[in-house]
Amino acid sequence: MNNIMKYLSDLESNNNREWYHANKKQYQEANTEFEQLIDELIFSIGKFDSSIVHNIPKELTFKLVRDTRFSNDKSPYNPTFRAHISSAGKLPVPVGYFISIAPGNRSFLGGGLFASMFKDATTMIRDYIVGHGNEFESIIRNKDFLECFSVKGEALKNTPRGYDDTHPQAEYLKNKSWYLEYPIADILFETKDDFLKQATKIFHKMKPFNDYLNKALKGFQMPIR
Repeated sequence: MNNIMKYLSDLESNNNREWYHANKKQYQEANTEFEQLIDELIFSIGKFDSSIVHNIPKELTFKLVRDTRFSNDKSPYNPTFRAHISSAGKLPVPVGYFISIAPGNRSFLGGGLFASMFKDATTMIRDYIVGHGNEFESIIRNKDFLECFSVKGEALKNTPRGYDDTHPQAEYLKNKSWYLEYPIADILFETKDDFLKQATKIFHKMKPFNDYLNKALKGFQMPIR
């Protein structure tokens, strides 16, 4: 996996269009390596979640080009290889397994709902927690879960209108998104087999949380652009 980390490190140090276009071959080699990694990861995850095995790696990855219109950071590229693996590909819903590779020990494995802009999805999850709070609690208090994760996400300061602020899971009803992140050190990418073994283990522990959210999101329709 050396091509991946070297390219991303070089891009981070040379984040401009001239360098990017002059090093297209290096990008292609690193991107091919990343897609091969995703292909093997799909196979490994598929052993405990068959809903994702139909995916094609190149359809799951995100572009390096950044949208700088509303950002103070005007660097044109995000030196990070990212992919989302779910039953519907890289769409944010249904939720699945997210991988983000960035140099400098900034890589992570993720799961759950990262997007907070889908109001219908937020409402569906809040309503599901209200009616299935014990199940939610049993997942996030499980030993395997606590060893690796804590629930993250954009949240309101107060319980949203229409929800009981004395509900046992009231703190989670404040959330607008619910996601998990597990940090990965650069050293783990030195051997692909070691990374795949660790990533598969972490994603397996993540699955009950994803399953819960996907039950809550059953019937959700992505907004039409």
